[in-house]
Amino acid sequence: MDFALNDDQRAIQDAALAFAEAELAPHSAEWDETKTFPVDVMRHAAEMGFCGIYAQEEHGGMGLGRVEAAVIFEELARGDVSTAAFISIHNMATWMIDGFGSADLRARYVPSLVTMEKIASYCLTEPGSGSDAAAMRTTAVRDGDHYVLNGSKAFISGAGTSDVYVVMARTGEAGPKGISAFVVDLGTPGLSFGAQEKKMGWNSQPTAIVSFDDCRIPAANLLGKEGDGFRYAMMGLDGGRLNIAACSLGGARLALETAQAYVATRKQFGKSLDQFQNTQFKLADMATQLEAARLMVLRGAWAIDTGHPEKTKWCAMAKRLATDACFQIADEALQLHGGYGYLKDYPLERIVRDLRVHRILEGTNEIMRVITAREMMRQ
Repeated sequence: MDFALNDDQRAIQDAALAFAEAELAPHSAEWDETKTFPVDVMRHAAEMGFCGIYAQEEHGGMGLGRVEAAVIFEELARGDVSTAAFISIHNMATWMIDGFGSADLRARYVPSLVTMEKIASYCLTEPGSGSDAAAMRTTAVRDGDHYVLNGSKAFISGAGTSDVYVVMARTGEAGPKGISAFVVDLGTPGLSFGAQEKKMGWNSQPTAIVSFDDCRIPAANLLGKEGDGFRYAMMGLDGGRLNIAACSLGGARLALETAQAYVATRKQFGKSLDQFQNTQFKLADMATQLEAARLMVLRGAWAIDTGHPEKTKWCAMAKRLATDACFQIADEALQLHGGYGYLKDYPLERIVRDLRVHRILEGTNEIMRVITAREMMRQ
């Protein structure tokens, strides 16, 4: 067993951290406050390959694995959790087109997605089907050389700004086998968006409902075959869960580093807080939780990269553990700051708000337990 990154992975890690410190961290608080979607900065990230991490090299992707992706997203989130999380969603949508689209679709979309000339969103969740994703009601009906889409998707990051939408819709029977995946372009007649949601966190990215009203798209925009869309979506979520878990690692790491620096200088009862054993024990537990979470994330990433038969279970376990543990680390870091942690002068309250949603999206942590238990019962 080798727990060390290789030279190439360490170089990627260093590059991602340098980018995060130079271009994300200095603006994170402002983007949160003003609800700014930093497209230009994300395009700078694309110049470094961070928007086509595991897209194939044929159309400009980096062709890297999920281990490298986990390393990159932790470092990016160390600079700004919300923006790093959106880049992870863009990568997932790009991967679906690159992995399952026809040669023509790949040639049309992937080059502009890896440069982020075009921005992509992933559309699975609906107002009435969250955890029960297979109960979706959005339909796609074949009409000659087109499909006609009707329905809506909820909580879509990038909605209204993104240029490309990877959409799951029902083409057949009830349940997962009747779901297909499509690519829909911004500006297509019948595609519209709801008002921007007012959120607790993730404020550097827009979120809204995406609606389809007799939205006609070319039949060639089908990814793969009819009925395979749900399988593609679940494969994408294995990696997406790890990416969100990795973003949690980055946010929790910043919280821990901030807390450790604070308690070294803050004095109470005649000595700095880090001289109290209670504080030391808290920091030790936080560091241990962070390291354990990171190991779980990397194990899940390794499982995807090697095609391990238990990869779905390990990804679910990693997402559950990491997002819960990292939220607790951030909350404890805020507590160590006392009243100051509640102020926006420090990053703790923002990190807590941004990490909270990670326990919900890409499958709630309750659903991660369902997946884990189900896979255990099969053994």
